[in-house]
Amino acid sequence: MAIELGGPLILVGCGKMGGAMLAGWLARGVDPRSILVQDPGPPPEVVALLERHGLAAVPALPGLREQPSVIVVAVKPQAMDVVFPPVAALAGAATLVLSIAAGKSIASFERHLPPGTAVVRAMPNTPAAIGLGITVCCPNAAVTVAHRSTCDALLAAVGEVGWIDDERLMDAVTAVSGSGPAYVFLLAEALEKAAIAEGIAPPLARRLARATVAGSGALLRLSDLDAAELRKNVTSPGGTTAAALSVLMAAGGLEELMSKAVAAAAKRGRELGS
Repeated sequence: MAIELGGPLILVGCGKMGGAMLAGWLARGVDPRSILVQDPGPPPEVVALLERHGLAAVPALPGLREQPSVIVVAVKPQAMDVVFPPVAALAGAATLVLSIAAGKSIASFERHLPPGTAVVRAMPNTPAAIGLGITVCCPNAAVTVAHRSTCDALLAAVGEVGWIDDERLMDAVTAVSGSGPAYVFLLAEALEKAAIAEGIAPPLARRLARATVAGSGALLRLSDLDAAELRKNVTSPGGTTAAALSVLMAAGGLEELMSKAVAAAAKRGRELGS
């Protein structure tokens, strides 16, 4: 998807996620001269990316001769109240503000911006670092079809993009896809430990766990079948998989535990955002 900008793009925060997005934009042909990066200390791999494209990160942005078309905010939520107001002063009537700061509401940005400024709140996840993330976006009332297209193009550089119109659902989105990679990594960690407990050497146990989780995820991604059908396809009646699933699914089992985990994460998100 081509990325077309009507003016400068400001990236505020260029850590792991900001750096991943920047790499995706540059790979899709965005002119480096149209990108301004504000970050007092990006990680070494991002510094190398910036240098390869003739860019540099600065602690603060000077006044601009041209109003930015997009401001992408990718800083830690706890730093937002200090970092965003000076950047918000650079926004014009046509500027789109796209935030990936977890837990920060649309209203928390609107209060620093001119009335009617388009604001999109988004939640990506860490597989964005390899272009396989998924980001869910929520717009304010000023966001147009053209603004949505711009967000789609910018975020598609790091994976899939979805939209919701009810901001209250962002805590649930964060609990499922934002925090979700940690749940998958825990599964791989537990599977590796279980393999070692059964006598498999640690190096092979790690390979088995990682390849199984990664391969199953790739199959799930590419298959037209839903997860339940794929599970059934692996499960022969009375076989080894059925024996294992009888443990994982007993008395609510993994499904109930995952529901409780996602509910706990969503509840904590609401608490942090209040």
